[in-house]
Amino acid sequence: MKRLLLLVLLLLLAALGRVWAQTATTLSGTVRDAQGQPLPGANVFLKTTFDGATADSLGKFSFSTQQTGTLPLVATMLGYEVQEQPAALDGAAKRFALVLKPVRNQLGDVTITAGAFEASDEKRSTVLTTRDVQTTAGALADINGALNTLPGTSRVGEEGKLFVRGGAAGETKQYLDGLPLQSPYNASVAGVPARGRFSPNLFKGTVFSTGGYSAEFGQALSAVVGLKSYDLADETQTGVSLLSVGLSLSHQQRFERSSVAATLDYTNLQPYYGMVPQEWGWLKAPQALGGSVALRQRTGDMGMLKVYGAFTRSEFALRQPDPDFAGGRPIGLENQNQYLNATFRSPLRRGWSLQTGVAGTRDEQTVRPDAQYLHDVEQSVVGRAVLTNDSAGTYFNLKLGAEGLGQRYQQQYQASAEAPRQRLGFEEARVAAFAESDIAFSNNLVARAGARAEYSKVLGRWNAAPRLALAYQLSEGEQLSGAWGYFYQTPANDLMRIGQYVDNLRFERAVHYLLTYQRIKNNRTFRTEAYYKDYAHLTRYEGSALTTNVPLPFVPAAYQSTGLGYARGVDVFWRDRKSVRGLDYWVSYGLVDTRRQQRADPQLAVPTFASRHNLSVVGKYWINKLHTQVGATFSYASPRAYYNPNLPGYNQARTPSYQDLSVNLSYVTSLWKNLTIVHLSCSNVLGRDNVFGYRYANTPDASGTYQGVAVTPSAPRMVFAGLLISINKKRPADTNTAPE
Repeated sequence: MKRLLLLVLLLLLAALGRVWAQTATTLSGTVRDAQGQPLPGANVFLKTTFDGATADSLGKFSFSTQQTGTLPLVATMLGYEVQEQPAALDGAAKRFALVLKPVRNQLGDVTITAGAFEASDEKRSTVLTTRDVQTTAGALADINGALNTLPGTSRVGEEGKLFVRGGAAGETKQYLDGLPLQSPYNASVAGVPARGRFSPNLFKGTVFSTGGYSAEFGQALSAVVGLKSYDLADETQTGVSLLSVGLSLSHQQRFERSSVAATLDYTNLQPYYGMVPQEWGWLKAPQALGGSVALRQRTGDMGMLKVYGAFTRSEFALRQPDPDFAGGRPIGLENQNQYLNATFRSPLRRGWSLQTGVAGTRDEQTVRPDAQYLHDVEQSVVGRAVLTNDSAGTYFNLKLGAEGLGQRYQQQYQASAEAPRQRLGFEEARVAAFAESDIAFSNNLVARAGARAEYSKVLGRWNAAPRLALAYQLSEGEQLSGAWGYFYQTPANDLMRIGQYVDNLRFERAVHYLLTYQRIKNNRTFRTEAYYKDYAHLTRYEGSALTTNVPLPFVPAAYQSTGLGYARGVDVFWRDRKSVRGLDYWVSYGLVDTRRQQRADPQLAVPTFASRHNLSVVGKYWINKLHTQVGATFSYASPRAYYNPNLPGYNQARTPSYQDLSVNLSYVTSLWKNLTIVHLSCSNVLGRDNVFGYRYANTPDASGTYQGVAVTPSAPRMVFAGLLISINKKRPADTNTAPE
């Protein structure tokens, strides 16, 4: 009986195989435009079925179907007329050469530029490249340092972070390959500037949006930084960097459809501080050890799997000038950070494509201000999936996405060695969804309409954020854009840990209004933007404006979402890479008028991190005969507000203006036939005494005066030297090209 059943099963499978062989038809071919150029991403399918494929980077497609008879083969792509051609499905392979004609209303003639600076060679709106990040004088190869030379930013030297259009640093959200970063900066304490956690060498492009950004970005009241990592490594090579502050090693290996890269970095400023006098008393100079591994695997014709993991460990200890402590206030920091990011993208059927990913972060930090002990541990996992259809219609596309976050934050605080430890934390679960579409009304007019919704478990609330942008092309390379939208963000961790006990705590909110004019022609860019930002539901509490590096008071009843504020201003940007051969320069200026009442602010006031006027002039000149690039950056920021308890009012005093002239030099040569760069840089070469504010005693002296000391840099200037060697057996050193 078993043999009979087995025989019947084999006969049935054979029959099904013959049926498949008889009915399956393979359709393949190419999709091109009228000029014969391939159209990657074009959607090709059989009408009334789900059988189809997406054209690859060469415009080629191929798929099989079990349908029979004759059905229309349809090809669609945004901005092109729909093409239909009958296909006889008789089991024989068929090839097609499909040609799509552009429609009158082409989405792509005009791009949405309101609020966005794109550092990518892929878009016409490019104003800053990844190479600029590495070679801008004064930036010290820090992404945030280079972005601080663009309009809309304020120089806050004691922080080193991005402060955009009157917003705090926490209002700028950074994304890596579409996934939000929970710890974008290296660990630091008040008064010690932080650097970005990620090297610019990882990224092929950076999008800096100072307002009115896409609905796919959330948890950002002021700005978004989108970091796009490289796909496959270009080639196999090894890098060795000998630096005045440490050592860096890297290696990348390229295979046919995959690549792997690894880095190891060690930083120790003790030798440098031994040679260059410091104004602060360093008990332990900053030290850090970090490394990363990046894996890349191409899947199919257009799919890509990327996995990136990194770790850092850092520590330092110093005595900060403080009127409450003779000889300075001792403070130490230890930090460990681990990060893992995995993303996948691939075309699907019927014009859809998928981009998804997951990222995990663990950040552990111990801060010891004088006799106090503060220990924070933050762990988070975030996942995201985005579906995009650029062939949803002739005049529009469609993007749908969902995002989820799980976060655990724990804090321990001990006021002294004898005091008990206080423990407080929270567990957050946040979900979000968004939808967005670009719509072409004509060759000259494009709109982007979208909406985003979020839910926070800690707050127990939803929000809905509509967003709209328009762009009108005035002439070739010249356009006018506008944007409006609602933007929400949960309060910072130190507020959320207490806010979970407050019933009326809400999402903080900002409404953006932007109007942008941009002209890009002949390697020259001019851009100006006017904006207004309206804040509401900012978190407030009763406390002292003088206290730093200690937890907020645990009095839940004192916390409420009643803070307000506004920011308005004009930004101007000019870049010229044409007028003088070998010279590339840009000038950026930002005017901001802002007031807010947030945290311990007793009234609406100018925030301490906002400068009314900000100016940056950046220049780079390549001297081909000397194989050398020289660069300079001048930065100016008008006086900032600060609170002087000896004067009536609040934030009524002003610092001196901030001024800095930084220079660098890169000499390109070869060492044992390997590309070698000798790099020198110096910040604040004129030695200006920049003052970032004042630190006052918590209590007045016998005369009723609060004693204060100036908050200044650790040293007037920073000198950096590096020898960078790139070992590549297949490609000889090119000393006639400006360094990257």
